[in-house]
Amino acid sequence: MEIGEIRCKGILGRSGIGGMDYAVNPYLGCGHACAYCYARFMRRMGHPGEAWGSFVDAKVNAVERLREEAAKRPRGRVLLSSVTDAYQPAERRYRLTRGCLEVLLEHGFRVDVLTKSDLVLRDLDLLRRFDEVEVGFTVTSLDDSVRRAFEPGASPIPARLDALKVLSEAGIPTYAFLGPMLPYLSDEGLEGLLNVLADRVGRLLVDRLNIKCGNMPDIRRVIGGNYPDLAPMFESALKAESPYYKTLRGRVSELCRERSIPVDIVY
Repeated sequence: MEIGEIRCKGILGRSGIGGMDYAVNPYLGCGHACAYCYARFMRRMGHPGEAWGSFVDAKVNAVERLREEAAKRPRGRVLLSSVTDAYQPAERRYRLTRGCLEVLLEHGFRVDVLTKSDLVLRDLDLLRRFDEVEVGFTVTSLDDSVRRAFEPGASPIPARLDALKVLSEAGIPTYAFLGPMLPYLSDEGLEGLLNVLADRVGRLLVDRLNIKCGNMPDIRRVIGGNYPDLAPMFESALKAESPYYKTLRGRVSELCRERSIPVDIVY
């Protein structure tokens, strides 16, 4: 992992994600090294041709820039983060996300955190002070071996589920993002996962695998190295004519209805 330091011209960017006014990305790149990550297009920002997950640049002036911008911008809802994970391993050293939360709290912004790291619990003291805040965890499978294969740098699944419990019991609104749903991997143990989440989250978001962002070579590498017998079925499920995701949508909807979990399936 190559960790660099850069200075950004701006940090409080307008967001095109529904329900979000702004996005704050304190880092360029991500140490979680997820094989399926859609944000690998960010390599064009100084890292062309480098393997996704092999570099992280800390925006060392992020808090300073945010303090200047937050004072001038209309208040709104801020996503941490859209093309990086604000609580990736580098955050333990740089504490940029914590600094950004302090600024957003001071200026009365609403915050939505989406992460794969239980490091977010470090900032529970700040999160409790927001008038409006929500913390979500991405969970692609209940099976941690899937996490090790596809998300090698991210927190183990049990740690994420435990963090959701801590946050929920602390009165922080929580959600789980089941995405991307990996064919024939994410749906294994799905009922068990939903049983765990039922009393730890206020809602679910569910999405399919996006293969339009140059991630398929890495996905094939992981599948070939860990689940070679699954490869033909996996790729078949991704074809436009496949009924896989339509069937999965119906199954997820029914399982969530049975458990009274509000769900939004976004594909």
